[in-house]
Amino acid sequence: MLFYEGLTFESVMGLILLISAVVFVNEITRRSIKVSIIVFCVLPVLLAIGVYMDILGSPSGQTWFGWVKVISALAGVYGFMLIRFTKFGGRKFAALFPVAILSLNIAEAVYKEFEVFMTYNTPTVDPAGILVLGGPWNIFNGLAGILCILTLTGFAGIRVSKDKTKDMIWPDMTWMYIIGYTLWNFAYVYNCISTRSLYAGFAILTAAIIAEYVFKRGAWLQHRAQILAFFAMFALAVDYQQSSYFQIFPTYQENLLIGLSVFSFIFNLGVFVYMIYTMGKNKKNPLKEEIFTHTNAYKKNLAENNL
Repeated sequence: MLFYEGLTFESVMGLILLISAVVFVNEITRRSIKVSIIVFCVLPVLLAIGVYMDILGSPSGQTWFGWVKVISALAGVYGFMLIRFTKFGGRKFAALFPVAILSLNIAEAVYKEFEVFMTYNTPTVDPAGILVLGGPWNIFNGLAGILCILTLTGFAGIRVSKDKTKDMIWPDMTWMYIIGYTLWNFAYVYNCISTRSLYAGFAILTAAIIAEYVFKRGAWLQHRAQILAFFAMFALAVDYQQSSYFQIFPTYQENLLIGLSVFSFIFNLGVFVYMIYTMGKNKKNPLKEEIFTHTNAYKKNLAENNL
């Protein structure tokens, strides 16, 4: 495998089980507010107590980023639950929360890219046990992250699905944005959380895409937030890479680092150019209205959610 080494039957099974587990947790929490409260409100408190008492813990907790990622992901889940299950979701300004929390989440990662570029001139193991190396790949993917923020369109159209699960639907967030974000985020974890990138990147990004295109369209951001929050809690509390089932590591080749980040930048630049073209052609303002209403992806997002 080009990007990774250490593939064995055990490690591949571990990867498949991880993806299956986070997809399962997302589905049961998506379908029940009671299970959501247990998983996203009660469990974090129990895990935090375990970490504080040194019963649980992992190297991820040795850096600011590990804690910030858990807090920001949980903040997103809580905000989305308010939109889905309370009168807050019916107010116009509620639509600002998803775009704000996603932009903040991306900005944290962009900052980390530039921090790695400025700090690590030679291969170094950081306090979290991650092997990192700064280089031009951080600049390309940092710019791709900024494009991921600029291409967030049509958040004024965020609404709740008219079915039993009451999912938060963002119809204007079509496959172009989802693929662009996925490429950027995978390149980010490969650059900055390299040692765990197969699990913290590939596995949970794949799980979010499975949730979106197998179980429920239009709710990708909700899927992404729930899966990320659950995995971030798990990774902070359990040093899972001590297990023989999680022993797939990057090959750490500079040509792959730069190739992946350049591809991420070019794809997201294409999404940005298409957004500008659509805005000009249809004379639409992405800050006030949805701009991809003419696409089949947008229409399918509405149809599947009875909107």
